[in-house]
Amino acid sequence: MKLISKTLQLLVLCIVVTATSCKEEYPDLDDGLYAEIVTSKDTMIAKLFYDKVPVTVANFVALAEGNHPMMSEEFKGKPFFDSLTFHRVMDKFMIQGGDPTGTGSGSPGYKFTADFHPDLKHDKGGILSMANAGGFNTNGSQFFITEVPYPSLDAYDKEGNLKPCDQPRVSCHSVFGELVKGIEVQDSISNVKVGQGNKPLENVYILEVNIIRKGGDAKSFNAPKVFEAELPEVEAEIEQIKEEKRLKAEEEKRVREEKIANASEATKPILEDYESKSKTLASGLKKHIITEGTGPKPKQGAEAMIAYEGYFVDGRLFDSNLLEVADKYGMVNPRRQAAGAYGPTKMPIKPDAQMIAGFKEAIASMRVGEKAFFYIPSHLAYGEAGRRGIAPNTDLTFILEMTAIVQ
Repeated sequence: MKLISKTLQLLVLCIVVTATSCKEEYPDLDDGLYAEIVTSKDTMIAKLFYDKVPVTVANFVALAEGNHPMMSEEFKGKPFFDSLTFHRVMDKFMIQGGDPTGTGSGSPGYKFTADFHPDLKHDKGGILSMANAGGFNTNGSQFFITEVPYPSLDAYDKEGNLKPCDQPRVSCHSVFGELVKGIEVQDSISNVKVGQGNKPLENVYILEVNIIRKGGDAKSFNAPKVFEAELPEVEAEIEQIKEEKRLKAEEEKRVREEKIANASEATKPILEDYESKSKTLASGLKKHIITEGTGPKPKQGAEAMIAYEGYFVDGRLFDSNLLEVADKYGMVNPRRQAAGAYGPTKMPIKPDAQMIAGFKEAIASMRVGEKAFFYIPSHLAYGEAGRRGIAPNTDLTFILEMTAIVQ
């Protein structure tokens, strides 16, 4: 009986142990790869997009599990994120952590090129994304979690094109996960009091980061191997994109320069003809009326609507507020066009207007409906100083049309 009793006890114990070990963690989660981020404020769980950005996810997972192939020796063999802090917290923006120094300048001993996916955007709160120092290959261990949508951080523009991430003031951050539990924890962290550099006055700790694998695909995701195998492919793809953009920019520049040359060649004889017919005024300004005006002449202090074309004497355009003229020279400014800023511009008729002397004299001599050519010698233009895009001692020519007087 004693033998049977002991056997029964052992059987019950085995059943209890087996049941405990088989207890599924977070049973409501679908199959996938997850990061359990346990903080001093509570726990957040993020689903990791290993199928779309495998390199960035592999980097995070390998760090969390202490087996990243590129991490410094001092970090190997132990969970990297455990006991770190959220060192940068900005309410209505994001919380940032993953720096072993807690200063914002620390790293795991390496930098890597993150992968991006056009479907992954900073379009809501709870987005898990890589922090970096700008460019493609400045990612390390630092990450952030958004509190609100922040589309300017996306790597792709609205047309689905990868942004020039290696250019100054262009933000490109790799989204690699999103919170599926604990969004309120992110909010509680983002609301803590901060001091200089948006550093919390009292540390908010990342106690531990645990990787949860559900389903066969997630369980077979070998982070170190994925990182080493796919990083070269990502780097090669980025280099290819950069090269394609460089070649496209060169071709666009060639086409634009050819367009400018052709337009300038056609315009130069017209300007020369106008100059030959011009009357030289006392100041040295030359004027030729192309179309007589039939309307009134604006009084001093009034404002008039002026359409202008500004050319160098060789026929090259340097500025115009007429869209068709700018387009002819391949010089349309997309921002100006989007703002509806092409078309006649309101200009004051007065001696102290902020314009070059020759231009002020020119528009003061006109009447509504008049279109005229003006040759402005350098001393009435930008003189010995010149300006951006206009060399010192440069004569300029304008074709101006006064369309209306503003009452």
